[in-house]
Amino acid sequence: MNNEFFMNIVYIVSSVLFAFGLKFLGSPVTARRGNILSASGMFLAIVATLLSAHIINFQWVFMGMIMGGSLGALVAFKAAMTQMPEMIALLHGCGALASVFVDWIAYRVNGVGDLTNTIALYLSIVIGGLTFTGSVIAWGKLSENIPGKSILFTGQKWLNMGIITAIGILGLMFMMHPAYHLFLIILGLSCIFGIFLVIPIGGADMPVVISVLNSYSGVVACTTGFVIHNTLLIVVGSIVGANGIILSMIMCKAMNRSITNVIFGAFGSVVKKAVSGEKKEAKSLSVEDAFLILENAKSVVIIPGYGMAVAQAQHAVRELGELLEKNSCDVKYAIHPVAGRMPGHMNVLLAEANVSYDQLMEMDAINPLMENADVAIVIGANDVVNPASRHDKSSPIYGMPIINADKAKTVFVLKRSMATGFAGIENELFYYDNCRMIFGDAKQTVQALVAEFKSSQQH
Repeated sequence: MNNEFFMNIVYIVSSVLFAFGLKFLGSPVTARRGNILSASGMFLAIVATLLSAHIINFQWVFMGMIMGGSLGALVAFKAAMTQMPEMIALLHGCGALASVFVDWIAYRVNGVGDLTNTIALYLSIVIGGLTFTGSVIAWGKLSENIPGKSILFTGQKWLNMGIITAIGILGLMFMMHPAYHLFLIILGLSCIFGIFLVIPIGGADMPVVISVLNSYSGVVACTTGFVIHNTLLIVVGSIVGANGIILSMIMCKAMNRSITNVIFGAFGSVVKKAVSGEKKEAKSLSVEDAFLILENAKSVVIIPGYGMAVAQAQHAVRELGELLEKNSCDVKYAIHPVAGRMPGHMNVLLAEANVSYDQLMEMDAINPLMENADVAIVIGANDVVNPASRHDKSSPIYGMPIINADKAKTVFVLKRSMATGFAGIENELFYYDNCRMIFGDAKQTVQALVAEFKSSQQH
């Protein structure tokens, strides 16, 4: 009794630390503190669980901790900041898989118990199975081991409906007679459904997919808590699940779309769409000419996108921003909620480069200031600055709030080519009279601009 009381007290403290940790993660300034609090809560929870009388043999526990800790440290140290989206997707899958294994062992050792436990077990293996395989597919798309475009085939929706129906019918049978073979079939179908659920989703929707999978992993942890009667798993799973849902809704609002449209709409399958109206040519600009314009600019807004992450140009971008400031120029960074491949991707990269948090501005805050900007530098961003979203009702991004880069006096777009973004459509901004394309690797282009500024200062 005393041992159980002690565990519950520690679990309550851990839950409070998790809640405050999530709260602090809401701001770049307090994010590190949030990580420390959350890690402390997890440490306390692990210690309390290991001291529980339910642990009979510590040998396998310690072996698992050493193996998992070593693998986690290796991945954390080796993974570049540009690989964060796919790593997070994979970790969501690992968390869901761990929950499924716990459910599996609990079922084999203790059975299912009452109807409530049976329902919790059923939900846990269904959501856990699809979260695991769905996360693996998301990892493959983000890491480009799997094509990022939508993978569609004839009868795909009917196949998905058939799998869902089968999972539902087998679930009813499992609740009436929880046989082991039904458990395995339901788990297998759920894993298959996770694959077919994510492969039709294009790369443009991956930030939302990651957020949704995060929510699923929390729900799985919560249902597993009901299966093994662990209060902390129920509380923490609920927090993570709710946090993921809220974040998913924020992301969808930023794209002017619903979650159901993201999951079932196959947004990335849109074919390349030509710019309507009179055929225009994009105007290119040399680095030297771009420098002359920047040298006389008094206000510059830098708009980063996934192209900056791919080129690993964040440190060069920060150096360019500092040189502009030394030249009496006001520099701000405009962050779109879905820029990059995961929520907060650009914030993480710029923070890594030690860009001041005060210079980072969200879309709603920067848009009223864009008309006063002398230059807007778009680095790898595409769909989040496409003016077609404001007026082209035939466009798949119509209604999606964007950063109004086109309102600046001059726009520089740093891209390797005129290729489309993840939405699969051309950006009409590239053909505007105030827009100039600077082709090439973003990092090399920014470094060339930095060199021009340094050369000018020396003379």
